[in-house]
Amino acid sequence: MNTRILFLGETVGKPGMTAIKKGLQGLKEAQRVDFTVANGEGLSNGFGISQAHAVQLLKTGVDVITTGEKTYYKKDMVEAIQKISRLIRPANFPAGNPGRGFKTIKIGELNVGFITLLGTAGFNRITVTNPFIHATSLVSKLSQECDSVILQFHASTTAEESTMAFHLDGKVAAVIGTHSKVLTSDARLLPKGTAFITDNGMCGSIDGVGGFDAEPEIKRFIDQIPSRSQNGNGSLELQGAIVELDQRGAAVSIEPIQYPVQGGAQ
Repeated sequence: MNTRILFLGETVGKPGMTAIKKGLQGLKEAQRVDFTVANGEGLSNGFGISQAHAVQLLKTGVDVITTGEKTYYKKDMVEAIQKISRLIRPANFPAGNPGRGFKTIKIGELNVGFITLLGTAGFNRITVTNPFIHATSLVSKLSQECDSVILQFHASTTAEESTMAFHLDGKVAAVIGTHSKVLTSDARLLPKGTAFITDNGMCGSIDGVGGFDAEPEIKRFIDQIPSRSQNGNGSLELQGAIVELDQRGAAVSIEPIQYPVQGGAQ
């Protein structure tokens, strides 16, 4: 039997949590999902993830949580990340940072290694090691103990995400891009067999801007006055991608997912 892994897009605020609570089990049954990875980067009001929200997300049926540049935005996560073994932060954060940047998990008969890396463009407040060099060494290490290695690459530009995918083509089973919260239409197998999608979208309200209410976002662009984003209140949707692995751990397909969830964001 092949293994089907669901990669949910960035979970945005309370609407994102509501969407997963209401819709994840139905999606997993409909798509015969064996394992679920969710990006929790925006779970706590759109900015980072708290310990309580991480625990809640794992209780919904999510198996692994990944993060990005906002990993430590909630102060309690700096300490809590050591205790939450199924939450991984970017592996190219400074050496000695709390948490882990990769994790090996047994899924059926396969040993699968999950890695998260942060891109270099657009994250001005954060300094990380070169993700391309880091990916090469980490993938080489994990490939010795895993049947399959999968990278979530959290980056701001499509160019950097695409370049990483071709850099690792044939060396990893899949490269899943995150951060823009826009589900892209380029899911495909690359020439050497790596499954790739530039961005796997978001989970939450789709009637707004990146899961947020549109009006504050519009106002900020017009008056240039900093303000906080507000959770969206529209229709809910789970977005993501499903990667199917064969019995050797090689990718045989990748498909984008848009799964409407009944009930609003309230």
